Amino acid sequence: MPFVRIDTLGTDPARLDALGQAVQDALGETLGVPPEDRFQVLTGHDGVTGTLRYDAHLGVPKDDSVVFVAITLRAGRAPDRKRALYRRIAELVHERTGTDPANVLVTLTENASVDWSFGNGVAQYAPDGEGPAGALR
Repeated sequence: MPFVRIDTLGTDPARLDALGQAVQDALGETLGVPPEDRFQVLTGHDGVTGTLRYDAHLGVPKDDSVVFVAITLRAGRAPDRKRALYRRIAELVHERTGTDPANVLVTLTENASVDWSFGNGVAQYAPDGEGPAGALR
């Protein structure tokens, strides 16, 4: 159930779809997220009405194929699983789009079960009885 935002330069629908699928597959492989738990916003910026800014932070150069991946998910993953996720996202994005792994920036933001509502104004994963307290995803 992670919520994923992907921003990149260029508005090619096929590339956006490949980026979204790469991230979803990496989430499944490394964190056990089921394929049907897909919540993504995929945005291609045209460089005119919307763009991305980046530099070579930590000596990692970027170019116009840069991809920003922001993932919000419930807290609780071990650091080694997070590292595996970052690595797998970079690998799959490279395999499927040809994007240099140096151009893939990933951030994770963690929160609690009560911070999610999947509709109807209900916190379905909250442990207060509003909904099922499902497995950590």
